[in-house]
Amino acid sequence: MTVAVIIITHGNIGKALLNAAKNTLENLPMPCRAISIKRNADPDVLIPRLQKTCEEMDQGDGVLVLTDMFGSTPSNLSNALREQRSIHVVAGLNLPMLIRVLNYSSLPLDELREKAFSGGREGVLNCECPDDDKPQSDKE
Repeated sequence: MTVAVIIITHGNIGKALLNAAKNTLENLPMPCRAISIKRNADPDVLIPRLQKTCEEMDQGDGVLVLTDMFGSTPSNLSNALREQRSIHVVAGLNLPMLIRVLNYSSLPLDELREKAFSGGREGVLNCECPDDDKPQSDKE
């Protein structure tokens, strides 16, 4: 068995990231599903549906929910799912986070949550060139 991943985001962000991961890895090593949340989503309707999706996808090792922006509707809906013991939520989804999760698909839920967090954090880099690597002007 393995942990399942549910991606809950604004619009089609989650679907796009999942497609990018499929293109990168060729095969997804664990059950994954992306769910798009509309701006006018009704939490009273969506939370029971999301709970049911989590139950259906959980193969016995739990569900890792990845969401885009903390405090947003997708994040708030995701956090409402945490009442179930076998669900962990990580906000701030980016492609490095998702790839890290998929590369460590055999880890248990608690460790996979930490890999998601570290993958997202370490995937954000400042790409500025050091001062000594910047092109010199043609003054001379």
